[in-house]
Amino acid sequence: MTARAVSVTDSFPVDRVLLVVIGTLLFGGLVMLASASISVADRQTGDPFFYFERQLVAVVIGLLLALVMTRIPTSIWERLGLPLICLAFGMLIAVLIPGLGRTVNGSTRWLDMAGVFQIQVSEPVRLFLLMYLSGYVVRRRKELQERFVGFLKPMILIALVCGLLLMQPDFGASVVIIAIALSMLFVAGARIRDFLISFAIALAVLVPLALSSAYRRNRITGFLDPWADPYDTGFQLTQSLIAVGTGEWFGTGLGGSVQKLFYLPEAHTDFVFAVIAEELGLAGSIGVIVLFSLLIWRIIGIARESARCGRLYQANLAFGFAVWQSVQVFINIGVNMGILPTKGLTLPLVSYGRSSLIVTLIALGILLRIDYENRHPNGPRKRSTLKKRQVRS
Repeated sequence: MTARAVSVTDSFPVDRVLLVVIGTLLFGGLVMLASASISVADRQTGDPFFYFERQLVAVVIGLLLALVMTRIPTSIWERLGLPLICLAFGMLIAVLIPGLGRTVNGSTRWLDMAGVFQIQVSEPVRLFLLMYLSGYVVRRRKELQERFVGFLKPMILIALVCGLLLMQPDFGASVVIIAIALSMLFVAGARIRDFLISFAIALAVLVPLALSSAYRRNRITGFLDPWADPYDTGFQLTQSLIAVGTGEWFGTGLGGSVQKLFYLPEAHTDFVFAVIAEELGLAGSIGVIVLFSLLIWRIIGIARESARCGRLYQANLAFGFAVWQSVQVFINIGVNMGILPTKGLTLPLVSYGRSSLIVTLIALGILLRIDYENRHPNGPRKRSTLKKRQVRS
């Protein structure tokens, strides 16, 4: 056997395309964040790069933690599923305790960490829940496929998590978590009947909840006809649509957005895609969508390879993360384009949001570890010895 017979996948420890996509989104996100936030940061703090500098610190922290995650075998996370979900509930309860939770714009979603850092609890909770469900569908696969109780148990858990999230309130995070859970249970082999029943119950609960709150009703009415009240309920969406339309084919140029100059609220967070569309035009918007499509495609590829190798926990974990990113990207861009009501979800790796960015990078670090284990199932040393023997033969 010659050296050519050695698989080319062993020449690099992880997926290079995935690394390039992550790096491009991170770098491009920092550039667009600096552009989108420079005016509002200068007005609010006197430092035009206030949000950019804080996001840059989050990038460094997230990359360091991601590097740590690439060194930890995923089998450890599989064994820690129960402690992680207990930690998730602890965080969800702690944020509702006066003095621990921090309230911004009427929502109590942040835990104050010793007065130095605030963490939005829905972000790590999503990851912990994903890890737990990935193990559950492996341990209870037969029960999930044959009995309704196997489907009911995780759905009760999801209902409790979403109930605590809605008390903050955080409706958008609840929608994402339900989408992740239902998708994972369905792919794991849950019966169509059980899936449809749970889906119908989720709709029956979420729709009245969406209509029960005045501010949510205003978001829906503003979404249905933003031009009917462009200076109140439809203000945010009309300004976003103006930004998107102004960009035309190739945009006004980097830094040339007018809407970010105090017209478009949350231009550096929820509506950063509108600024991208205005400054980079249709071409830049399509480029961002292509990058996210590549990201999700490569993640699904890692999930399929894990399943092919019989590593079901890792396959479920990667697939759940792909669903998470898909739903969040779709909702964020859909809100910016006026096809979905405002939800308050960031654009992953791009929008300002340190908790979201750090947790996303941690999850990507775990994903890279899964890819590494797919490529080196026998460990790096044994694999290296095997390659040397193959070359000598």
